[in-house]
Amino acid sequence: MTHHISAMIGAHPKGTGSLDKEKLAECIAACFECAQTCTACADACLGEDMVADLAVCIRTDLDCADICAATGNVLTRLTGTNTDLTREALQACRTACAVCAEECERHAGMHEHCRICAEACHRCENACAALLDSMV
Repeated sequence: MTHHISAMIGAHPKGTGSLDKEKLAECIAACFECAQTCTACADACLGEDMVADLAVCIRTDLDCADICAATGNVLTRLTGTNTDLTREALQACRTACAVCAEECERHAGMHEHCRICAEACHRCENACAALLDSMV
């Protein structure tokens, strides 16, 4: 999944500055994967018979998807990177993923899509943390 992301990072004329290329590529991939997974989970929740019981999960999925997509986009743009903004985006994404994973885990025993979503959220949360930790 990260092949093209890594190739684009490597081909960028400005480089990554102080960002670790591998961690950056992994984080971008995790952000976009999580955005898609959260969107799909929200849609699956809407298809459940007990949809009213999943309202908070749906909202959390959609909020997380938006934050992950925005973070992936911010990380993708390497020209004129603002380190403070990048850190804040990564922190917001970590928080959104942690909250969404916790909410989805409440329903994971009944809904496989929530279990899958929680896993994607944890992966993204960890990728954001790893990139944050590598930043100087």
